[in-house]
Amino acid sequence: MTRFRISSALFTVLLFGLALAGPVSAHHSVQAQFDIHKTVSISGTVAKVEWINPHSYLTVNVKDADGKVQKWAFELGGANSLRRAGMSRADRGGLKPGDQVTVTALAAKDGSNGGFLQELKIADGRVYKFTTDANGQ
Repeated sequence: MTRFRISSALFTVLLFGLALAGPVSAHHSVQAQFDIHKTVSISGTVAKVEWINPHSYLTVNVKDADGKVQKWAFELGGANSLRRAGMSRADRGGLKPGDQVTVTALAAKDGSNGGFLQELKIADGRVYKFTTDANGQ
């Protein structure tokens, strides 16, 4: 009887551990995907804003030198970092498709059109900063 209790307890613990392993392994560090020493800055129009956990995403349409539209995808921090920057989920930071924006981001390590958003400037003059500079600003 004692052996059965130990076996079922061990099985329960292992099952619980496996259930948690998926979400833990799915999370990544910024340094794993983005070059923390290289930034990109682009201007374009908002294509889509996605407020989802654990990160939100911003897609921007950018015209290249030939006038062709390229999609750039930017990862944003979690909901708390967006709120600290002044954005709210209710109005998606006032962003809507078609808005003119300038984005500064950490470049994607794989060279793709994207990055980890650091600053977002909107044509109406609003500026959202998602990091602090050396002076804590």
